[in-house]
Amino acid sequence: MKNLVILGSGAAGTMVAAKMRKKLAENEWKITVIDRDIKHHYQPGWLFVPFGIYTLADCIKPKTDFVPRGVDFVLDEITNIDPAAKKVTTKKGSYSYDWLVVSTGCRIAPDEIDGLTDDWGGAIHNFYTPDGAQALCGAMHNFKKGRLVFNIAEMPIKCPVAPLEFVYMADWFFAKRGLRQNIEIELVTPLTGAFTKSVANAVLGKLCEEKNIKITPNFVIDSVDAGGKTLSSVTGDEIPYDLLVSIPPNLGAQVIIDSEIADPMGYMKTNKYTLKSEEYENVYILGDATNVPTSKAGSVAHFECDVVCDNLFREINGEEAHPEFDGHSNCFIVTGYDKASLIDFNYEVEPLPGMYPLPGVGPFHLLGESKMNYWGKLMFRWVYFNLMLKGHDLPLEPQMYMAGKNDIRKK
Repeated sequence: MKNLVILGSGAAGTMVAAKMRKKLAENEWKITVIDRDIKHHYQPGWLFVPFGIYTLADCIKPKTDFVPRGVDFVLDEITNIDPAAKKVTTKKGSYSYDWLVVSTGCRIAPDEIDGLTDDWGGAIHNFYTPDGAQALCGAMHNFKKGRLVFNIAEMPIKCPVAPLEFVYMADWFFAKRGLRQNIEIELVTPLTGAFTKSVANAVLGKLCEEKNIKITPNFVIDSVDAGGKTLSSVTGDEIPYDLLVSIPPNLGAQVIIDSEIADPMGYMKTNKYTLKSEEYENVYILGDATNVPTSKAGSVAHFECDVVCDNLFREINGEEAHPEFDGHSNCFIVTGYDKASLIDFNYEVEPLPGMYPLPGVGPFHLLGESKMNYWGKLMFRWVYFNLMLKGHDLPLEPQMYMAGKNDIRKK
């Protein structure tokens, strides 16, 4: 009996387990998934909790609901990964493998910023954890007047469009409550603008301007003075706040760092086309655990999963891995007032306007606001729990295609 071991049962690991169980004969391959948390978190949902659109219960289900027949789920904490010995050690045991899939995700590290944790949960909040999202819900509903500052400490982060979504939704939230004129909203970012790509940056930045949301670019945070309620940059600039929503540095899993198989930020060196480890044999990496230059988002994990499963199956059968992953990412961006935008891009092609997935038909608008896009965002939670996590094939190719896109770069 051969062993496929999957580390982590978030979106990426769960999908790999479901798809590989369909591909590999049960009498030849044992599939084991190891995770320390019994709860599966629908992470895109945390953005909606502060605004009262979702509750925590809407976004949490038992991971055992998504373990397919013929897959062993081990509830344990991983303590070491040894690729040379092809062995994974946990607090309660050890597991040898023939092939390893690392999908351990990433985490926020607020203690990396001096002073950030001094008022954590007071006037400083996050929505990247369930508890953080719930606490921020209370803070948002109690905030009546002052400066709401959203700060990104550094890149990369999970779901790079989430900061924009939050400030757009904050504008909508306070307008509905009749408080918007009393509240300043400012996005403070290390990026050069609202987004990393020029076309999307122009569109999304203009939307911020129309909503009276100030963008402060090129701000590299150094520290937070919780008592004085100010952010300080490495160049000495200061920004005051009354309510600070923070995205601290995002780091890979601590066990990856402790096992000395990661870069300094805890991400594993991954071939960006095949998704194989660049350093270790018989290891694939996907989801937020990779260092590939694309978004750390659920859509990326989904597209990566198809490539990893195909390549893993090829190699098990003596074939070479194919360089099929092109960095494909897409994401709905909630813009408020029951509307959203949509971006679709890859390593080489930035987000462009158009229609998706069918040219001229859509029904979703690329880089354009629509109510259909917003309902697509809300509908995704059902698709995620009922189709994606169970390994069902969706009518979306891992590779991005240009059909339906208006390549305004050529004009």
